[in-house]
Amino acid sequence: MALSAFAPAKVNLFLHVGPVAADGYHPLSSLMVFADVGDTLSIQSSEAPEFEVTGPFGYYVEDGATNLVVQAARALFEHVKGPQPPFRLILDKQLPVAAGLGGGSSDAGATLRLLRSALDLAVQDEMLTAIAARLGADGPVCLWGRAAMTSGRGDRLAPPPGLPPLNAVLVNPGVPSSTAGVYRAFDESGLLGDASPPSLPPAFESAEEVAAFMAWCRNDLEAPAVSLAPAIGEVLETLRDEPETLLARMSGSGATCFALCADDIQAEGLAERIEQMRPDWWVKRCRLGDGI
Repeated sequence: MALSAFAPAKVNLFLHVGPVAADGYHPLSSLMVFADVGDTLSIQSSEAPEFEVTGPFGYYVEDGATNLVVQAARALFEHVKGPQPPFRLILDKQLPVAAGLGGGSSDAGATLRLLRSALDLAVQDEMLTAIAARLGADGPVCLWGRAAMTSGRGDRLAPPPGLPPLNAVLVNPGVPSSTAGVYRAFDESGLLGDASPPSLPPAFESAEEVAAFMAWCRNDLEAPAVSLAPAIGEVLETLRDEPETLLARMSGSGATCFALCADDIQAEGLAERIEQMRPDWWVKRCRLGDGI
């Protein structure tokens, strides 16, 4: 029986966004990978259902009915149609909030996996995926924490190209980035947008090859996000000026940015230097691929 589950950070190596469609959503294509850093969900016995948030970013998280952890638990028990046994869920929030790292969706996915295992619930993978999809477009990919090509609203998944281990540094300037606000700025910018995916090779052999290919791709939300939060632009400029950086880009709708490096030694050196330069920024060295 599992007593905890890992909720890895999501990173968009590229994010192509099309103009808003008739249904009100933007079509997109993205290569999503997951980091070996993230939040952790734990379960304990309790006399009544409880939800607790800890960790350095716990004070940003609402612990009421709007939290995706609570919503995920409720949706799961609505499916099994049985009484909800008493337990305490504890979210150790290590990732910044409103950061472009898919933290909320990943927390929800960890909740679903943890409850199924800890309580021995008879729920198939397909149903768990369907429940995750109800919680958000990126719910299915964040449920399993495996690299994937995404399209549509982000809910259509396809296998990614083969990827080598990708050593990276994540940097967040400590400012939130509203997804709705960034998409609104994208629409108001007059950019037509293009959600077409690039023609990816079957596999990449090295981090240098990944970085060179991704340099021809984009994150279409980067410029709108920087216009709303100039600190994101400062992070990107800082990372792009450092010798270890093969590629620097914003993830999702921001505000977290990533730098790909050739190996773990390069990533460690870059992370240490950025921490010394800007102790007010959140900086994490990590490895990208399948986070679970």
